[in-house]
Amino acid sequence: MQHQTSQTLKIAAHDFPKTGLRGRIEIPGDKSISHRSLMLGSLAQGETTIRGLLLGEDPHCTANCFRAMGAEISALNTEKVLVKGIGLGNLQEPVDVLDAGNSGTTMRLMLGILASHADRFFVVTGDRSLRSRPMARVVKPLQQMGATIWGRDRANKAPLAINGQNLKPIHYHTPVASAQIKSCIMLAGLMVDGETIVTEPEQSRDHSERMFRAFGADVQVEPETNTVVLRGRSQLVGQEIVVPGDISSAAFWLVAGSIVPDSDLLIANVGINPTRTGILEALEMMGADITKENEREVTGEPVADLRVRSTQLKACTIGGSMIPRLIDEIPILAVAATMATGTTIIKDAAELRVKESDRLATMAKELTKLGAKLSEHDDGLEIMGGHKLMGQEVESYVDHRVAMSLAIAAMVAKGTTAIGNVQNAATSYPAFVPTLTQLCQS
Repeated sequence: MQHQTSQTLKIAAHDFPKTGLRGRIEIPGDKSISHRSLMLGSLAQGETTIRGLLLGEDPHCTANCFRAMGAEISALNTEKVLVKGIGLGNLQEPVDVLDAGNSGTTMRLMLGILASHADRFFVVTGDRSLRSRPMARVVKPLQQMGATIWGRDRANKAPLAINGQNLKPIHYHTPVASAQIKSCIMLAGLMVDGETIVTEPEQSRDHSERMFRAFGADVQVEPETNTVVLRGRSQLVGQEIVVPGDISSAAFWLVAGSIVPDSDLLIANVGINPTRTGILEALEMMGADITKENEREVTGEPVADLRVRSTQLKACTIGGSMIPRLIDEIPILAVAATMATGTTIIKDAAELRVKESDRLATMAKELTKLGAKLSEHDDGLEIMGGHKLMGQEVESYVDHRVAMSLAIAAMVAKGTTAIGNVQNAATSYPAFVPTLTQLCQS
């Protein structure tokens, strides 16, 4: 395995030990929980301590935005980050534009907070990719609450300008199951008198509900109707947060350990929140050999070590209520499907077309370059497994999950695969390439 340039990574199957992938892997902290701990810590009274924070580019953007609005946040590291909150409603009007970088979570969640800070003006932007992503999904419910937001494409595209208002509570039925929509509305509801209610068609990840409660917010969950009720104006109090490992990052090694022959990997400290474990259920349906060890609870989140051993995967159908619980893992599941016996169908996943890239189109195009047989549909992919992959030049499209998925595909491709813009993996997994290198040498 070698770097051709700082932008391109070359991987050949013969780089890896003939005994397969073996050893213990530490994965980075959960991105969703990292964002929320920084945001709620900034809004709380007192000091919040965060251990295990993800050091990717996205949380750095979140931290910088809240520093610009008056929160004191120490240098980000995995050992201990201190956040001195300024209390709910006390964010300062920044003197410059807030930059969310490539982070859709930063922008969408922060819009709820900014819209509810009356008599303050904010402008939010991001990189080229983020400026092309739709924001109407959160802007519209905020406008129903009384928010004043301007922007390109009728406030659907950043840069966005927000004039904070005293908002009113609403009961919003989300058109899709989305933790970002739900969390944005809940964050706006923190500053609202009365009950702010969000009902989803399916349950999305519930990190916000868990963390809101930990900080002292009045949150009720009605699981039978996928409804969350937030009573506003509760005082938030600083907490001690331990961030578990991100199952979305673990997913790459779960698939690698399944498809690289003679592998036996232990992935330590993985968050197994039931709203995020669709990847485990999908791989179980495909016949993967994955076991949970040392199950425990850390700061209200279930955690385990995951052991994966290689096996022959089989095709399955992935869709419906599973999709919100594995939406970020579909690119790597597509790689798993290329090595499975039979035809795997992924459906109900049109949401992937508005991520950092159009992930359905990019994975279809790049896996086809490698020799996979598949067809692309409006809401998913149909992948015919069992066709040998061949090394080629492929492109990540400035998308961290595409970059890492193609790197795992390269492990089982004959010859050498060159992945363009692989540095994008650092968005959510800064140590991905070093971990890959370590596996080559083990």
